[in-house]
Amino acid sequence: MEYVQERIATLHEFGEGDGGTGSDLARDAAAAVAETAVVVPMTGREYESPAAERVLRELESLEPGPAAVFVPVRAEPDRIGPFREWLDAFALPTRVLWCNAPAVDALLADVGLGGEFGKGRDVWLALGPAADAADAVVVHDADARSYEADHVRRLLAPLTMDFDFAKGYYARVERGRLYGRLFRLFYEPLLRTLADAHDAPIVDYLGAFRYALAGEFAATAGLARRLRAPRAWGLEVGTLGDAYEVAGFGGTAQVDLGRHEHDHRAVAGDAGLEGMSREVAAELLRVLEEHGVAPEYGTLPERYRAVGDELIDQYRADAAFNGLEYDPAGERDQLARYAESIAPPGPDARLPRWIDAPFTPADVLAAARPWRERRLGSRSQD
Repeated sequence: MEYVQERIATLHEFGEGDGGTGSDLARDAAAAVAETAVVVPMTGREYESPAAERVLRELESLEPGPAAVFVPVRAEPDRIGPFREWLDAFALPTRVLWCNAPAVDALLADVGLGGEFGKGRDVWLALGPAADAADAVVVHDADARSYEADHVRRLLAPLTMDFDFAKGYYARVERGRLYGRLFRLFYEPLLRTLADAHDAPIVDYLGAFRYALAGEFAATAGLARRLRAPRAWGLEVGTLGDAYEVAGFGGTAQVDLGRHEHDHRAVAGDAGLEGMSREVAAELLRVLEEHGVAPEYGTLPERYRAVGDELIDQYRADAAFNGLEYDPAGERDQLARYAESIAPPGPDARLPRWIDAPFTPADVLAAARPWRERRLGSRSQD
């Protein structure tokens, strides 16, 4: 019964017929692209990468095309020029935001918002301008080697049916192995552990997403302006916490995007999944505490590892059934590493909702595009 529903509306890809391409809903979703701003965050690793190039080529193929494509870029000063030139080569209404431009750092510091930076801050900088430019905002990563233009339309379809927020989900089976490691081995067992001890709607909501750490989502402009973005890798979980407050169960949907092939990170170290787990844990536990859940931190890591051990037995059986490679010892090593991340969240360093921001989206556009001062009258949209 693959079409079983979660606590939120779950829209499946059954793989039969034309996928609804001739339906009124498909036509509405396609038309909605013209009123949508797409946000694709990038760092130096995406410059001229095959995955990012595929994403941009697929976006070029959308008909009608998006109202705007915001690319918040984190790059060194000597690389932002070549990055812009590369992005300009695509036939898209691209607006590049240099997220670590000196003027951006100064703009944030002047109002007390300086400090830690990362993916969350970069996406937040684009959300305000994107919500001003269009009726809806679609956000997705640039590292999916299997990206398709139809993902934009599929994410928008729920919004045309009066949902306010839509999250993508997809299979992570690549190279004969199970991936999606941070979700499978950290988020899912940690949330199950908390659900065993806490009967709270927010726990049910966070547990309803089939891939809560996916980077793909769509939101109405109104909801996008109400997101308090964590500054780095906690973005996806923080977004769900705000979506719960604004859209709730009834205004939220998740959409099947098939199977994705992503670039992969190492496990160990601050730049690997181990470091990411600390930020995901902090935001997940912050969201839960804000909604009345009081975890017993003293025993939580041990209980998490017990639940994770059970899941690893299930993953091993599933992998064997599908003829996939599986390394239970390696996965248990990850459990041990991730358990060290489970602790009370520290100070709240989230960025404000755009409806409460101390400056305007136009201020960000001016600070993040310093080259515009030197190219007045240019037709370039970057």
